Amino acid sequence: MNVHAAPKINGYGISVESLNGRIAIYRNDVLLAESTDAKVMYETRLPPTIYVPRADVCVDLSEETDLQTFCPFKGTATYHDINLGSENLANSVWAYEEALPESAAIQGCIGFVPGAYTKIDLGDNRLREPEDGNISGPLIDWLMRGASTAATPESFTKALAEKMLEHGIAIQRLSILAWSLHPLIAGKHYIWEKDEEEILTRAPTYEIYDHPAFINSPLRHVSNGLGGVRQRLNDENPQNSFPIMEDLRAKGATDYVAMPLPFSDGRTNVLTLTCDHPDGFTTENLGLVFECSSVIARFYEVFMQRENAQVLLETYVGKRTGARVLGGEIRRGDGDEIDAAIMFCDLRNSTSLEEKLGRGEYINLLNEFFETVSGIVHDNNGEVLKFIGDAVLAVFPATDEDASTARTNAQRSAIKIVETLGELRKEGTDRHCDCSIGVAYGRVTYGNVGSRERLDFTVIGQAANIAARLGEFGKSQGHRIVVSEDIEPACSNAVPLGDVNLHNVSRPVRSYALRTAADEILNG
Repeated sequence: MNVHAAPKINGYGISVESLNGRIAIYRNDVLLAESTDAKVMYETRLPPTIYVPRADVCVDLSEETDLQTFCPFKGTATYHDINLGSENLANSVWAYEEALPESAAIQGCIGFVPGAYTKIDLGDNRLREPEDGNISGPLIDWLMRGASTAATPESFTKALAEKMLEHGIAIQRLSILAWSLHPLIAGKHYIWEKDEEEILTRAPTYEIYDHPAFINSPLRHVSNGLGGVRQRLNDENPQNSFPIMEDLRAKGATDYVAMPLPFSDGRTNVLTLTCDHPDGFTTENLGLVFECSSVIARFYEVFMQRENAQVLLETYVGKRTGARVLGGEIRRGDGDEIDAAIMFCDLRNSTSLEEKLGRGEYINLLNEFFETVSGIVHDNNGEVLKFIGDAVLAVFPATDEDASTARTNAQRSAIKIVETLGELRKEGTDRHCDCSIGVAYGRVTYGNVGSRERLDFTVIGQAANIAARLGEFGKSQGHRIVVSEDIEPACSNAVPLGDVNLHNVSRPVRSYALRTAADEILNG
């Protein structure tokens, strides 16, 4: 009888040992594999795993499937189905065709997932119990007790790198690539380097997917689900798997690992480590990081979810409103009464524009119109609350100390919008657009309305209603900007229109038309 004595393991450990004599692997009465050259791998916290040479497999295996997994000291595993005729066992065996040095003994061998077999005949061999090992220390203590105090992904990344160093992991560089939900930014890339005080944060746009530096990078390889990357960067391994390896080698790096950092929604993010120790990373080093990677991933997922929530709220309801919702104003009725200038900006002739341009071109023009109006509103400290069909509703909140600024910002925005659209009209293309703007000032409720299940953050009040009606009135009378008398004191070129009767407004509203430098262009 061959009994393996358990060696002492300090930290994460992995070892491969030969088994004596014949072993056989069965699924019920079907012989899956039979070998006299089998091996067993012992790995911290995992049950012993039997590997057999591919030639000793007794059943048909499919071509490689799409599934791949990564281990920083075994390499990238590829998977196959087992076809038994009566049933097909998907992704039931794996192999490391290019095993890393620590696991070179299993290169090209086949391992069976536990559900694929029902019995293993070990002959006279006896497998030892799994060695749990002792992998506690500064890094794990910090992840369990102190990491939650990090307020930003940058501070977390810096502390993570410092704890790895304290734990004895010889890292020269650490980076995290986390994908995001953002209309402009594809993700965030946090980079720590040993001698740099600050974390470098990059926010690549979606053009990154077509950039050669990304296409030929480990980041793309890992995030596309192709497994991880491990490459020694010493003189014995002169070949570079990716262009970045030569840059890292020139900075004194000796070992490189890029491993998946999966989020719970299925997206694959990336953790990379670069070593500057002459002997590279140890098995204990990488085993520790690999075991901690799921916990590390959850911290970044929390950071990214909060950032994604903020970005999505700002994208759909505006920065101020998004901050209020994130701050807890999420119940129907939550909100404040505020004094504000309200602007309602409507695209003119939208029906004829759509007929003339076609749906696709009209949508492009509408987006350009919204982009123009939104940019000008934001530049004047206003906020676009929503797009309503082909119109824009914006608010310019007043401060307790100064109400005139809100009025000024609103009328300045209205004039700038008309003049900007006038300049576009002057270019003489078929894609020009015109607008009608109404502006009013007053006290409104700024908060949540709607049903219990579906809320809308908006402004409710007479000023909002009057602004919309003034825009309609201006459109019918040929005025591009019409404001109420509450706005007029902030205007330098206002034409009195007298008391105007507006639809669904009980009393006439004293109103003014604003003239702009673009009026002649627009009327020409």
